[in-house]
Amino acid sequence: MFCPPPRKHHARVLPAIVHPTQHDVIPHTQEYIVPEIHPRHTTVLNRQVFNHVHSFPHTVSQQQQVISRQFYQPPGPPTPVAGAMAGPGFGAPGYGGPGYGRSVGGWL
Repeated sequence: MFCPPPRKHHARVLPAIVHPTQHDVIPHTQEYIVPEIHPRHTTVLNRQVFNHVHSFPHTVSQQQQVISRQFYQPPGPPTPVAGAMAGPGFGAPGYGGPGYGRSVGGWL
């Protein structure tokens, strides 16, 4: 049997079908050192506290006052004094007699 050679037909070209791109990743890692500084400071506080306690001591003193009064007779004729001839002494008028020292109502 004899087959004739195939007839050549011109093929029609259709639009291309674009498929999604395949994505390949080749990792390349570069490491970096980043210095991070966290400063800290501690202050030691030595505290001195002075507590002032006030006291009020009180003293008492006593004084005694002695008053000596002298009286003079105004100038003029002499006045006779009873018992003047007896001189000063106990119970006799004169020095230490009336007008000197304690009286009936208190000090003169």
